[in-house]
Amino acid sequence: MSTYQYSDIIFEIKGKIGVIKFNRAESLNSFGGRLIIDTIHALRVLNSHSDTVFTVITGAGRFFSSGADVQAMSNQVESSYTSLAEKKLEILNGMSGNIQLVRSLIDHRKVLVLAMNGPAVGGGAAWFQGVADLVLASTKCWLQCPFSALGLVPEFGSAGNFPQNIGVHRTNEILMLGCKVTAEELLRWGMVNRVFKHEGFHNKVIRFLEEQLVVNDGQSMLEAKRLMNAPLRDKRLHSLYEAVDAVAERFVEDAPVQRFAAKSRLLKGQCSLCILLKLRIAHAELRKVEQKLQNLKIQQRDRVEIVYGLFELALS
Repeated sequence: MSTYQYSDIIFEIKGKIGVIKFNRAESLNSFGGRLIIDTIHALRVLNSHSDTVFTVITGAGRFFSSGADVQAMSNQVESSYTSLAEKKLEILNGMSGNIQLVRSLIDHRKVLVLAMNGPAVGGGAAWFQGVADLVLASTKCWLQCPFSALGLVPEFGSAGNFPQNIGVHRTNEILMLGCKVTAEELLRWGMVNRVFKHEGFHNKVIRFLEEQLVVNDGQSMLEAKRLMNAPLRDKRLHSLYEAVDAVAERFVEDAPVQRFAAKSRLLKGQCSLCILLKLRIAHAELRKVEQKLQNLKIQQRDRVEIVYGLFELALS
């Protein structure tokens, strides 16, 4: 088999540490292109690598991952279906890569280290955090999962995995309410192990893991991972496939489309209200300006030009 060429990740092995770095910085490391395929392939390579102990998943650029590639999804041609059953099957087929990625994370044999170099949104904030063995974060990292706002549900097992780390109530803040949570909050809650300053974050992660390899036996750490994850595996897989079915049903019902349409109507109404408020405020303020110009004995023609210019500026 020819050597595999990675296009959307940077894959490196540094001694006993394998590094998978999402490399779609121009799209905030969204899950488009070949990023998912590349990541699955790299996880398979590291599974069978005889020397590595740690597998690090991180991102290039300012984001860890923004989740779904919205631009690519918007370019998809809408299909027609003979039945809802056919529609659901096509939706499920479209999620096969996502399912395999999360399953690869659950079954990964090495110590899985999530190193969030920046913000994580949607799938980027939900797929990895609950199944990683260690979670490290930059001071510029935050999480947000706007699933409910989009008419969706918590994706790919996160609803089952997050409570194991931070409990049900705090999980609901993230996955149900879509609250934005900082790295410091995640550290206090128990979702994150360590927070490092953003400058030089990737080097700090490697240095931290190298220090652990000096202190601890690699094979012992791998066995500890296996023993701790063995009783969790079936629950994680069950949560994954339950979520897959729930997400598919939301799309079958066109819930995200309806939610987007409702949001669009609301935003248009808010825009109209904003313009009306601006007009009222501008009118009141400009009357005061005109009075002051008149007191300064500015000629009427000049006053009109000045007031008109300020009026345009107020509405811009």
